[in-house]
Amino acid sequence: MFLPLAASFRSFAKLQVHRRTSSSSIWMGMKVNIRIVGRKSGSEAWLDEACEMYLTRLRPSNVEVETTWHKDNPALAKGVDGDKNKGHTVVLLDPLGSTKTSERFSSDLYDWLDQGGSRLSFVIGGAEGLPNELKYPSDGKKPTMISLSSMTFTHQFARLLLIEQIYRGTEIRKGSGYHK
Repeated sequence: MFLPLAASFRSFAKLQVHRRTSSSSIWMGMKVNIRIVGRKSGSEAWLDEACEMYLTRLRPSNVEVETTWHKDNPALAKGVDGDKNKGHTVVLLDPLGSTKTSERFSSDLYDWLDQGGSRLSFVIGGAEGLPNELKYPSDGKKPTMISLSSMTFTHQFARLLLIEQIYRGTEIRKGSGYHK
């Protein structure tokens, strides 16, 4: 009587175990996309190294983070619309957004991933900030907006802070000693 359930669970557990040994492997984890206006080649090498360090630390956590660079605001808006159409949760980073503790961000991170079918997009504007069409959409739905700080950062530095907070959020969820 319990064998089919146990076999079912084993099959499910096998899906949760993933090894990225080839480009054809299936990724069954959670995926976060950071959409950002700007050029990847325009950032400082130390920022790229720091981002890579946190991305490497995130690999065992079952959360994959990638960055999609957009040349301008219209391209950014088009990418965000595509994410919304796929049912992904979209969170805008903006000074008008709510600030969060790291513990609250960790909880919200997993809630957003749950709401978006394990897919979440964070959106960082360029030098002029986010386009109004994202902050004030014509459908009248208020977007989810958060602020990393009341201070101003370059969009490349905001990306690093966000990736570190995503890593911190996964560690808080695990109960590790990283967040003290």
